[in-house]
Amino acid sequence: MNFARDVVEAAPPGRRAIVALGRDGSRREWTMGEIARFAGTVAAHLHELRVRRGDVVLTLLGNQPEWVLTMVACFRQGYVVLPCTEQLRANDLRLRLEVAQPRLVVADERNAAVLSGAGWDGPTVWGPWGEWPRRDPPPPAELAADDPCLITFSSGTAGEPKAVLHGQRYLIGQRLQADHWLDAGTDELVWCTAASGWSKSARNAFVAPWLRGAAALLHDARFDSDERLQLLERERAAILCMAPTEYRVIAKRARPRRTPGLRGLVAAGEALDPGVLGAWHEATGLWIRDGYGQTETGQLTGMPLGERARPGSMGRPLPGIDLEVVDGELTLDPATDPTFFLGYLGEEPPSGRWRTGDRVRADDDGFLYFEGRADDVIVSAGYRIGPFEVESVLAEHPAVAEAAVVAAADEERGSVVRAVVVLRAGHAPSDALARELQDHVKAETAPYKYPRIVEFAAELPRTPSGKVRRAALRGGG
Repeated sequence: MNFARDVVEAAPPGRRAIVALGRDGSRREWTMGEIARFAGTVAAHLHELRVRRGDVVLTLLGNQPEWVLTMVACFRQGYVVLPCTEQLRANDLRLRLEVAQPRLVVADERNAAVLSGAGWDGPTVWGPWGEWPRRDPPPPAELAADDPCLITFSSGTAGEPKAVLHGQRYLIGQRLQADHWLDAGTDELVWCTAASGWSKSARNAFVAPWLRGAAALLHDARFDSDERLQLLERERAAILCMAPTEYRVIAKRARPRRTPGLRGLVAAGEALDPGVLGAWHEATGLWIRDGYGQTETGQLTGMPLGERARPGSMGRPLPGIDLEVVDGELTLDPATDPTFFLGYLGEEPPSGRWRTGDRVRADDDGFLYFEGRADDVIVSAGYRIGPFEVESVLAEHPAVAEAAVVAAADEERGSVVRAVVVLRAGHAPSDALARELQDHVKAETAPYKYPRIVEFAAELPRTPSGKVRRAALRGGG
């Protein structure tokens, strides 16, 4: 198998592949033929720089064509690509450089300082590079399903990030979620807003859309809720794939609206609170279809096509995926997952059923509901409390922009619920507001779940992929 040869180079050359929107307001459309040709030139250039099959290439680029071209070039030649988000700081990059030992780095010039600060002084290809003279690439590599392809780092929610190594099967395996969850159609435009470097980004920014004959929208700019809605309308994207946090912010700040051509909304990365689900459905007539996966596993579940979304549910297992809830924890038979990873770099491959570490419950119809990480569940006076439910209730209060809930040690109860709250503009921290939030939770859910401790913060600590770092909150940082 070879994704670049069998999907990119085999596609109709005139088919639209990318709509690239730059930070400077520029706009360019790329065809599949152009992607194949320019990726081949990149592959030739990397080969001339002595990159060889199995070598690691680290990318530090935004959501721009250079990132996609580099990825496709690596897929073509059997180079192992490590995409990194531009949100990483020097210490984050230093860890990745030490663990992955890249042969070469492809980076945007705007990231020169952070790359230098991480201690990198090896070969570097700087972007944006414009158009290089066309070169003939070496022949595409003949690759097996378990040949190394891609490194992504786990989010580090509960500890230091780990290097997750995927095989070539990860690329073609995206067909499962592309067919049964993303659901892009031929020649439609898909906008996955995830920054390059997040595991969801490559697979849904362009890999899954191309497997379905769709095009990808790339927007190399910071998140702005009003701009996002304007571009969605202007470009007439058919499928929008965003993180729940982005849906939540837009629902509160910009008011989503019906957009011509838009027919699908999907989300993954964290659970969707019912209020956000309802707000988008009321505004657009569409249900956000939640899904679940891990850096190690790829997509495992999705809200089924054509069914009304169930608030709080991440859907059912994708066809053929063997998931089972064992003692409250979601487990997977890796043999049934076409995108299961090869292992962590430097460690033995995993064996047996995969334990996700996520606490999940299933209803009578087989729909799954995320309750929190196994180490996030709060046991207070014998009650087991999933943090997400409390966070959802807090987020419904008009003063709250977002909230995170963790356990705090308590001599009498073992643990109590501690909420760290970020307020919306126009609201100030006070003891009175803290009590009001406690009463709000008591009124909206079982009283034993209310936060006995409420603290206010300017922002929540997050991983580079945008997830809340609960470990930092539990440590008080």
